[in-house]
Amino acid sequence: MTLPDPLTPAPNPAPGFRDRPGHTITIAPHAGKVVVRAGDQVIASTEAALELVEARYKPVLYIPFSDIDFTSLSRSATMTHCPFKGDATYWLIGLPGDASPDVMWAYETPFDEMEAIRGHGAFYADRVTIETA
Repeated sequence: MTLPDPLTPAPNPAPGFRDRPGHTITIAPHAGKVVVRAGDQVIASTEAALELVEARYKPVLYIPFSDIDFTSLSRSATMTHCPFKGDATYWLIGLPGDASPDVMWAYETPFDEMEAIRGHGAFYADRVTIETA
């Protein structure tokens, strides 16, 4: 009997792609700099963003956690599920329990096909200012 390797994660395929094989999501490096502001405060700045393009949705920029200022963000209680990407967690500006809307989401343990966005966060363009150059 062979035991599973504890250092190798178990397969975690996205059920969405199995159920809808024609659905496409592409992830590619974004060429240029991305700066995210809440008012005058810079909460993220990077030259290593990823651009995710999914079906009929607008492209979304995912920023590495290392380039996000988490000192101004708090994890909220919001969680959602995407059959293609996995479970999303959310952050707001301010303290947990504030009435502030969520401004960022991330797939911290994405399905295998979306592994590239692990350790990245995306921001709502209607809640913060996203500048690209």
